[in-house]
Amino acid sequence: MYRILVVDDEPGIREVIREYGEFNGYEIAEAEDGMSAVGLCKLNDYDLIIMDIMMPKLDGFSACKEIRKIKDTPIIMLSARGEEYDKLFGFELGIDDYVVKPFSPKELMARVNAVLSRRHSSSPQTQNVMKFGGLEINMAARTVTVDGTKVDLTPKEYELLFYLVENKNIALSRDKLLSDIWGYDFFGDDRTIDTHIKNLRNNLGPYRDFIVTLRGVGYKFEYEG
Repeated sequence: MYRILVVDDEPGIREVIREYGEFNGYEIAEAEDGMSAVGLCKLNDYDLIIMDIMMPKLDGFSACKEIRKIKDTPIIMLSARGEEYDKLFGFELGIDDYVVKPFSPKELMARVNAVLSRRHSSSPQTQNVMKFGGLEINMAARTVTVDGTKVDLTPKEYELLFYLVENKNIALSRDKLLSDIWGYDFFGDDRTIDTHIKNLRNNLGPYRDFIVTLRGVGYKFEYEG
């Protein structure tokens, strides 16, 4: 049974998500602010976190930063604001999805199902460890090392890199990347992909050029070794 942590300072919101989550077979834990959420994540493992942005003591963005230091648990952010800046900032922090209040509980559960399905799906054809010069990618362990040094990627950066590598030397459009990585009814646009590619390249250091920009199309991971 998947365990989900719901973080929101509104008891009514937590109650609705708990009701629909348990109906869908999930075990639900609750926290009323970001500080409590970080504390719970230090003590427990969760399969997914649903977290509001505007909360007392510690807001959702700050809590996300703290949680990312210790766990790579998928995070769906909730917000009463739908500004593009908030959405892009959230994705730069490594969240997996963003839902604007008021939301449909059924849609939220569909997004939860999609995120968990992507995170826990595995391909039997995928090699566990792939090496490209000094760049080493361990698919099973979700780790990346550059010249022997482990680099810390956000969950979405991992997924993006793994997807590019699995489709090595194949041109991938931005629309396909959005559809296959972000999945269900994603609201984003090209800038979401471009922002993640930029951050990913920075993390890959001397191997940043393995990710090639295809003008007017998208990107591909190019390696002929």
